[in-house]
Amino acid sequence: MGRTKKDILQAMAEHDVRFLRLQFTDILGKNKNVEVPASQFEKALDGEMMFDGSSIEGFTRIEESDMLLKPDYDTFVIFPDEIEDASRGRVARLICDVTYPDGTPFEGDPRGVLKRQIERLQKLGFDSMSAGPEPEFFLFLRDEEGLPTIETHDQAGYFDLAPIDKGEEARRDMVNVLVEMGFEIEAAHHEVAPGQHEIDFKYADALKTADNIATFKFVVKRVALLHGLHATFMPKPIAGINGSGMHTHLSIFKNGENAFYDPEAEYQLSRTALNFIAGLLAHAPGMVAITNPLVNSYKRLTPGYEAPTNIAWSASNRSAMIRIPARRGVGTRAELRMPDPSTNPYLALAVMLAAGLDGIEKDLLPPPSIQRNIFSMTVRERRRHKIKELPGTLREAIVALEKDEVIKEALGDHIYHHFVQAKRLEWEDYRITVHDWELDHYLSEY
Repeated sequence: MGRTKKDILQAMAEHDVRFLRLQFTDILGKNKNVEVPASQFEKALDGEMMFDGSSIEGFTRIEESDMLLKPDYDTFVIFPDEIEDASRGRVARLICDVTYPDGTPFEGDPRGVLKRQIERLQKLGFDSMSAGPEPEFFLFLRDEEGLPTIETHDQAGYFDLAPIDKGEEARRDMVNVLVEMGFEIEAAHHEVAPGQHEIDFKYADALKTADNIATFKFVVKRVALLHGLHATFMPKPIAGINGSGMHTHLSIFKNGENAFYDPEAEYQLSRTALNFIAGLLAHAPGMVAITNPLVNSYKRLTPGYEAPTNIAWSASNRSAMIRIPARRGVGTRAELRMPDPSTNPYLALAVMLAAGLDGIEKDLLPPPSIQRNIFSMTVRERRRHKIKELPGTLREAIVALEKDEVIKEALGDHIYHHFVQAKRLEWEDYRITVHDWELDHYLSEY
């Protein structure tokens, strides 16, 4: 049984909570909130808090701006003192769904998009989709004015320890705060590139995982700031070194059992698992604009830095876009390796689920598993195995999205049109900007 209004009011009274943040996410994945004082707690918990949706990116037109925030009681958490000054009273948080004033779900709410795909999954007879993300991030120094730089604070590498890894103290504080907020942390370590880190938290159902990613990004940035550092989830902040990904482990459950596991099948993968993998492969070009939504995302998706560039799956190696980790039984899962942490977590998991369900509904089967290192294969060999490439730029990704009716339907007209419009503007702004590379190469030569 979940939390009730009475439970939350009692907890806030016991812990001297004086401010409540009603959190939601815009179409581009940015955390937003409306903060209310104690006098408004009951009204907020009853879902009666209204805000101006016309001021939020891609939400509504000015003539239909009023929106309501409907809190999900199960997302209630009191922020630890480490990240919120409790001297003026403690601060709590509830994640909300966005509705019209009459209570109708707002079609531009990313959380609602994911909930619709979960309902679709359940109508097909499944319980849930589990998702386990691995978000990577960089910690950089700030300058004298407090602005972020791209100077790293260490020269450590994969799994290095202090004193080489000077980010260890900040990372440990991040873990402590996350644990206090209810996360089950599985691992925290330095990543491949200098200044790069990863904190892995336990998988959960898709909606809880999306909520967790949104919370995780807030906590990481907040704790970094308290350490005088800047945390960024930008996919490729520095050329010539690895970028930050968010590998996402996916599986679906039916009648309490992992529907991806079949002990008698090849690789012990069920037909449902193969269908789901085939759906992810089929819709990869169309969903990559969502899972990798920045111009900068495609600087990461280049050969030579461990990020996938080809649409393939493998039961044995990490060069493919989809890898099947070795564990079987309840832990059988597909690891989707192209997403990056700049993505909107609700939209990303929604399109992953939509793609996989399309594979199940159409009984799609993937091509044979690629056993070789794809990075070392020639163009001819990749063609022979019918391995296609992911879109190479945001513009190519938007074009692919425009052609994918399954992903467009999953997003809904409102979010699809606003997202594409925003990303076209982003690409055009990038295209017409004169960059340092051009000046370095052309200014003195021509």
